[in-house]
Amino acid sequence: MIGFVRVPVITIRPRTVEDLPSCVAALHEVYEADAYPAVWPEDPARWLTPAKLVDARIAEADRAVVGQVGIRESTLPEPVYAAIGNIASISVTRLFVVPSRRRHGVGRRLLDAAVEIAEQRGRRAVLDVEDGGVAAISLYERAGWRRVHSGPGDWTTPDGRKAFLHYYLGP
Repeated sequence: MIGFVRVPVITIRPRTVEDLPSCVAALHEVYEADAYPAVWPEDPARWLTPAKLVDARIAEADRAVVGQVGIRESTLPEPVYAAIGNIASISVTRLFVVPSRRRHGVGRRLLDAAVEIAEQRGRRAVLDVEDGGVAAISLYERAGWRRVHSGPGDWTTPDGRKAFLHYYLGP
């Protein structure tokens, strides 16, 4: 008899207030594995709902939250605005996937959902990523995002370095 592995169906849907505890639990898994966010927030549910958030999506597998992405009004440094020209933009924020669901296309589907949300609002999606986010950078570039600027951030990484950020414009 030939065996098979059941692959759970991944669903991307709008995040609700009721999803926040599950999102916090998923975020904690990511934090334990990757130190993202760089410092665990005092109120993680509030961190997942930053100022100017206009939408958020979650990824579910077997009724469990396995990732999320948010979209918020852009607050980019002036050099980024100069690099993208006169393009109406909206920022991707709080994108993460639990370690057990990585390399299964979940991050790409969440990123695609963010691009779709931006397009529905007549804007282009932008995002920033810290230089140490090698796997995330690889995902963005494979998905057709274009690096438009790099420069120092306004925060310090857990290892004491000044954050160095790369800014990407969506496809």
